[in-house]
Amino acid sequence: MAYDLLIRGAQVVTGAGVDHLSIGVEEGKIVALEPADSAAGVRGAAREIIDARGLHVFPGVIDAHVHFNEPGRTEWEGAATGSAALSAGGGTVFIDMPLNSSPPTLDAASFSAKRAALEKASRTDFALWGGLTPDNIGELEALAECGVVGFKAFMSASGIEDFRRCDDDSLFRGMQIAARLGLPVAVHAENDGMVSALSAAARAGGRTSVRDYLDSRPVVAEAEAIARALLFAEQTGCSLHVVHTSSARGVSLVRAAVAAGLCDATCETCPHYLLLDERDVVSRGAGAKCAPPVRSAVEREKLVAEVAAGRVDTIGSDHSPSPADMKGSEDFFKVWGGISGVQTTLRALLTLDLPLALVARLLSENVASRFKLRGKGGIRIGADADLALIDLSVTAPLRAGELLDRHRASPYVGRTFRGAVKQTLVRGRAVFKDGVPVGPPIGLFLKPARKQAPPLS
Repeated sequence: MAYDLLIRGAQVVTGAGVDHLSIGVEEGKIVALEPADSAAGVRGAAREIIDARGLHVFPGVIDAHVHFNEPGRTEWEGAATGSAALSAGGGTVFIDMPLNSSPPTLDAASFSAKRAALEKASRTDFALWGGLTPDNIGELEALAECGVVGFKAFMSASGIEDFRRCDDDSLFRGMQIAARLGLPVAVHAENDGMVSALSAAARAGGRTSVRDYLDSRPVVAEAEAIARALLFAEQTGCSLHVVHTSSARGVSLVRAAVAAGLCDATCETCPHYLLLDERDVVSRGAGAKCAPPVRSAVEREKLVAEVAAGRVDTIGSDHSPSPADMKGSEDFFKVWGGISGVQTTLRALLTLDLPLALVARLLSENVASRFKLRGKGGIRIGADADLALIDLSVTAPLRAGELLDRHRASPYVGRTFRGAVKQTLVRGRAVFKDGVPVGPPIGLFLKPARKQAPPLS
């Protein structure tokens, strides 16, 4: 058999472990996995051969939490630059959030506009979240028919005027509909009343420093909102996904609900909660601001332990950049809260020295399974050949010049990471190689595999 592509002699990483294999690819799919020392693995005919001896091959990163802002706010980030940065980090699929684009993805028309923009510009495959706000509950079925992976809701103010937070009534009603449609609801979980009151009191007293902002969004505000969302999920039968969980307390609430059989729930965390602590926000300022905020060193260590124990389901970057002028206020409450990290997620986890199989599950296998992306997320026969070739022998500081996002900004510049991405393949085609993007945009829109629900009455 003449493969289109043969990746020879790699250490292949899956959620089950690491094996010394060669990978045969035909028409964009994996068709052979052979021991590297077998005749088929070493001498099989191929139109293209990649000598991967000395490299580890991971399933391509699926980042389920990015803000690429297409269409309408591409001066913040766009699919061309965002997907290039993703590919430079070993990423092959992203799931774009519904807000920060203008208009936000709240109905079929805005969905179609976003899909069209991404199909023109994206270097990687992609899927889309739909929004859930008090203003579009009647549009959820149409968004499901368009092919969203689920619905994103804010339990506290989003910071964007055209994407309102859900009060309890609208969140509960939206979750009832999502349950019927067979799609998850993802929540930004912070208690709006608590956060708003603490923020208002601080600003009224002239307390607008980094420290004051951090104090205005305590762990209890996140934990209470997660607990409330879990209760709503239990009562509605809705599948729940808690995004950017910043605390071990939040993780334990999700795990306890699942263990008790109360609801189908998963939680995501982000690399900045695992690598940074409050001291980094104080020293680095606006580039490390996010919500929920980065926590104390003690909280960070607890969260890392939760990840290492396999109690966190997925990790996404929550890549949310903005122009520099939105990061420049002396009032830290006014600074745009978003961290640029889409290019460094894989290297961040490798630097934490987590088991390689766990990294594959957190960044690829679990994500594809959770959001029903058929053919994605794994290195197995019949799967798309979405692969990241990594040299784990390299340790080097991150340089601003190697970043490919629009503003080339990262709170990790100067930080030493483990691993170097040598090549990224989407459906067997190179999209990043030896430090630069290659080829034209080839991104395809992905629909989740789900059972069709009957029309809502």
